[in-house]
Formats: sequence, C-alpha cells, structure tokens
Amino acid sequence: MSIIAWLVVGAIAGYLAGFLVKGDEGLGVIGHIVLGIVGAFVGGFLANVVLNKDMTSGINPETVIVATIGAVITVLVVGAVTGRGRVGRGPI
Repeated sequence: MSIIAWLVVGAIAGYLAGFLVKGDEGLGVIGHIVLGIVGAFVGGFLANVVLNKDMTSGINPETVIVATIGAVITVLVVGAVTGRGRVGRGPI
C-alpha cells in the first residue's frame, strides 16, 4: 500500500479507536489519529504474521478494520506504558 493510503487508513483507524477505547488518555483527536497511523502499521504487520495474508492493499473496509484493531492495541499499550488508566484512576 502506498504511504498516502497508509496515512488515510491510519487516520480513519485512529479516529475510530478514539471511540472504541473509552477513557481520558489526554491525547485528543490528533493524538488518536497519530496513534492510528502507527496502529495501521501494527495491525498490518500482525495481520500478515497471523493470517499469512497481505491485508494491506488499498483503502477498503478490510484494511480499515485491520488498522483499527492495530490502533486499539496501540492506544491500550500507550495508555499502559504512560500509566494513564482508562477507568477509575485519579485522585480520590
């Protein structure tokens, strides 16, 4: 897939991941879009490894789903690494 397609699919996936992963990560829309672009690469890599099938061709629903799964994984990992919880954390 071309780099432009990766950026578009990643932006869509990051936006969707912002709705799927609830909580205040302090990232905002732009942060989720950037993590979505990273997640698109993560999801594409994992799909190639697990399914042994190239699921990174063009902009279609299949690639958006794979990229969204990768974006959700990326958002959760970033939240865990930075110590920002998704629910119930903060001052008492």
